[in-house]
Amino acid sequence: MNVTDLTFLALCLPFLGALVAPWLTRALGHNAAWVLALIPVAVFLHFTGFSAEIANGGTVTGGYAWVPSFDVRFSWLIDGLSLTFILLISGIGALIVLYAGGYLKGHPHQGRFFSFLLMFMGSMLGLVASDSFLMLFVFWELTSITSFLLIGFDHQREAARRAAFQALVVTGGGGLFLLAGLIVLWNISGVAQFSGLASLGPLVKASPLYLAALILVLGGAFTKSAQFPFHFWLPNAMEAPTPVSAYLHSATMVKAGVYLLMRLNPVLGGTVEWQIILPVFGAATLLIGALLAVRQTDLKLMLAYTTMSSLGLLVMLTGFGAPYAIEAAVLYLVAHSLFKGALFMVAGVIDHETGTRDVTRLGGLRSAMPLTFAIAQAAAISMGGLPPFFGFLAKEEVYAALSVFDPRSIAFAALAVIGNALMFAIAFAVALKPFIGQPVATPKHAHEAPLLLWLGPAVLALAGLAAAVLSGTVHALISSPMASAIAGEARTVTLSLEPHLGVPLALSALTVAAGIGFYLGLARLRAGIAAVLTAIGWGPDRGFDQAIRGLLRLSFAVTRRLQNGRLDTYMTMTFVMVAVVLLVPPFLFGELARPPIFPSIPLHELAIMAIAVIGLVAVLLAKDRLTAIVSLGIQGFSVAVIFLLYGAPDLAFTQFMIETLAVVILALVMTRLRLSPSDRRPLRQTLPDAAIALACGLGVTLLLLKVTQGPFNTALTDFFNQYSKTIAHGGNVVNVIIVDFRGTDTLGEIAVVMIAGLAVLSLVRLRAGSMRRIADNDPDTEEAGR
Repeated sequence: MNVTDLTFLALCLPFLGALVAPWLTRALGHNAAWVLALIPVAVFLHFTGFSAEIANGGTVTGGYAWVPSFDVRFSWLIDGLSLTFILLISGIGALIVLYAGGYLKGHPHQGRFFSFLLMFMGSMLGLVASDSFLMLFVFWELTSITSFLLIGFDHQREAARRAAFQALVVTGGGGLFLLAGLIVLWNISGVAQFSGLASLGPLVKASPLYLAALILVLGGAFTKSAQFPFHFWLPNAMEAPTPVSAYLHSATMVKAGVYLLMRLNPVLGGTVEWQIILPVFGAATLLIGALLAVRQTDLKLMLAYTTMSSLGLLVMLTGFGAPYAIEAAVLYLVAHSLFKGALFMVAGVIDHETGTRDVTRLGGLRSAMPLTFAIAQAAAISMGGLPPFFGFLAKEEVYAALSVFDPRSIAFAALAVIGNALMFAIAFAVALKPFIGQPVATPKHAHEAPLLLWLGPAVLALAGLAAAVLSGTVHALISSPMASAIAGEARTVTLSLEPHLGVPLALSALTVAAGIGFYLGLARLRAGIAAVLTAIGWGPDRGFDQAIRGLLRLSFAVTRRLQNGRLDTYMTMTFVMVAVVLLVPPFLFGELARPPIFPSIPLHELAIMAIAVIGLVAVLLAKDRLTAIVSLGIQGFSVAVIFLLYGAPDLAFTQFMIETLAVVILALVMTRLRLSPSDRRPLRQTLPDAAIALACGLGVTLLLLKVTQGPFNTALTDFFNQYSKTIAHGGNVVNVIIVDFRGTDTLGEIAVVMIAGLAVLSLVRLRAGSMRRIADNDPDTEEAGR
């Protein structure tokens, strides 16, 4: 098996695992986690094999043709950016699978959970590995769907259902913006792969469609990565089981938008718009998320809002445009994935072993849970930006990027210090407050977690330490290749644990000092923020509910107006839209047909047309419906005779059959339904219907004239003439087209006619049955029938 096939298999492995997960869980119980964790481990090992090549500046591409005529491929691009995400998704994913085995031990639907989790993992791997625009969009939407399943896993609770629905609407809606943005980029550049788009940045930025493409792409990225004001779905997603929170909100779904911005930085970045929109929205998200985190007392919600803050910081750095900003984003993304995944799992351990996540109801757990306490401290130290953990290196690089002495940089540096100090306070509130002080009675007797629960956070916490100690190797294999891929040029990261006196270190010290102050005054700060939020009242979360209710009311009003149960209303609306579609575009775009040149028409053809006109007049002047139905058949028979005159007996025969059946069926239906025999309507109803009919007729006439005035393309004619005998072995080309080349289409048409006939027959028989029942029960049958 070659490398391309192996890579394709590695991307498909999680989906294959999702198929067997329920069966495996039924057989092995929670121990199935050990087997299922081998799937992300295998993915991790396969892609680790590309590290050396990518560290040397190379890329790995491959794939298969999907729709070659439209240049659509199932293709992947593995460079420093995608490789880092793949290793985080698969590496942390393996630990999450093990963690879920212990966290949901004994749950009746644990197998289903494993299946959803592996499907989500496969969707994220496909997203970050995609080279094709369409492939990325498909996996982008798959992450929304699978996250919906994970967030709403406990579907019996209304809060879980609401959170899942909210996440699906926000991220799925953003996906539509992304699709439109990718189509605009495709239209500008003419390429549908990111590998081909990377070198076309100047062309895209010079296009008048650049701003439209940028806004549409940002719409997809901001909704997925919970940027203000689209952030509200992320904390609500904490209704999901903790393994979901730890996975989705550390290294996977919420970072998909950041990944997209980093991937498109060489193409869309560097402009004034990019360097204004991203830093402003990122800084706002950073500060708002940190303040909202202080307001919370639920451990998971505290971490969720700090995740929102961290995503804001990443977006701000991606668009900042200063030296070291890209490197800072790279280091912080990796550090955040490690410490936030560990802290989420620690919060889950505390909840699992004590029965509560409320930080105000916890205390003194250090003696009962010493290992969890040690893991929590390690992760919090990294989140707080203290040495010797990787979070310290990330924080130093962040401040190095912001240490430019101009008003813009100073303003954003001040916001970063405040936001990071608040996150410092939250990190130690999560890692210290539940463990120190006097023991507090908890709903469950507190004790240390089993192996499956503490293994994952322990590995991630130690990874944060090892990455800092071995920073040279980490930078060579991960940080520098990733920064180079984002910047579109070679970048080298050299930051280490060695002290670097200067402004960045001073800002780090200021952050720690402010963070300690916030931590000590956390209760007062929480009360103050709660009071402000209460005074404000309204927020995006409530606005989402109001928007959904408004949409439902609007839908109900529109449906009540348009779907009123009257067939005449439906027909009127249909033909109005047909007239609009046929008439408006030609007038708007100057595509009206030229005046026709009437040829000399033989007398017998004129006679047939006159018969058709007489039939039309008869339909319009008919006094009862039966006469109108019979007169209507004159039109079809006239058309059938025209087909005969022009050498199409097959079409003529078909037309004769259709018209005969139509007249017979309509006559039977009208007589059996006992409708009023005449159709007298006032002029105020007749005139609008006549106007709509004339507009449709005019539109069809103009369309046919325009088509016939264009050059005739004989490609299909030549194809059918050439292959009618060689492929279908038929001499009658028309029959061959209908029976062979369009066989399935013809079968579908027959099925539609048959279903319509059966429906009409059922309605007629239903009406007849109703009449018989009425006659049996009501002596006044005639009055009841009417």
